[in-house]
Amino acid sequence: MKTTITKLDKSEVEIIGILEVVEFEKYEGKALDRIGERMEIAGFRKGKVPASVVKENVQEMQLLEEMAEAALSSVYAKILEENKIDAIGQPQVSITKIGKGSDLEFKIITAVLPEMKLPDYKKISQEQNSKEDYKKEIVVDEAEVEKTILELRKMRAEQTRPAHEHKEGESEEEHKANHPEITESEYPVFDDAFVKTFGDFASADAFKEKIRGNMRIEKETEQKDKLRMAIVEELVKHTEGEIPEILIQSETDKIMYRLQADVTSAGFKFEDYLKQINKTEEELRTEWRSEAEKRSKLQMIIHTISEKESLKPTEEEIEKDVVQITAMYKDADHSRARAYVEQMLENEKVFKFLENQK
Repeated sequence: MKTTITKLDKSEVEIIGILEVVEFEKYEGKALDRIGERMEIAGFRKGKVPASVVKENVQEMQLLEEMAEAALSSVYAKILEENKIDAIGQPQVSITKIGKGSDLEFKIITAVLPEMKLPDYKKISQEQNSKEDYKKEIVVDEAEVEKTILELRKMRAEQTRPAHEHKEGESEEEHKANHPEITESEYPVFDDAFVKTFGDFASADAFKEKIRGNMRIEKETEQKDKLRMAIVEELVKHTEGEIPEILIQSETDKIMYRLQADVTSAGFKFEDYLKQINKTEEELRTEWRSEAEKRSKLQMIIHTISEKESLKPTEEEIEKDVVQITAMYKDADHSRARAYVEQMLENEKVFKFLENQK
């Protein structure tokens, strides 16, 4: 493999590479396995299609692209290690030449960790950890549990009540008058039979304890999130360092993908949503830039602390979660899944480290 590495502005590096055809073709088997996991062919169970059958039923370019993805996922890690490039975030990868019997040519632009002038992050964490707001004992009042039970009883009553359609010419006020809301006296009784409609619970008391436990976990999580946010705000405020543009764009992409997913799951087309709010994607991206910069800066802070305190996740930890994700989402991009898992595990390790500063 031949590579040319060029330093760019704003803490970015460009990698131009050529993977010789002999090496490139070694990834065919892995590519066929990946495609086979997703392919459905009559007479074979999904994920159990032999490689020879997969090859007969896959388009040449699809196979080449899968080979390229597997190859670049592997060689990228080697390039970083051999050239001591401290990359951070998801790289921008483009294939410049691909074809059967040809070398694979590619270009990768990645952000590298710039020098971050961190504050005394241990002291900041200690100060936040010592605040009473984050040391309060978590208490779940009986009244809170009873309120949740009342809401569940009301929900079941509404679910079992026959639907009442509007009569012709009946106004909304008349409909409500003719079909008043269900009163508490009409709610089902909270007993052993009632709780079994929610699952295999031994008794009403066991179900109540389950509710209490869930509420406690929810409150603990809320308190932990508030502490983490307080630490984050202080770290971002007092840290100096250049933010690579590629990281800002990556964080902006994540915000955009999340919005698109929310709009789509609500049953709307994203194009229609943009028309409704009278904005373009570019205008939204501009509005989000400040938030994206903040998120990017935080990621660099976390990465720097991880390096200083040796908090990197192990290969076994990463692979365990990647296997779970790719098993759940068969079409998931392996390299993206790995990058996501590695970042999430690193974040969690760093936050736990900061929370333990007393």
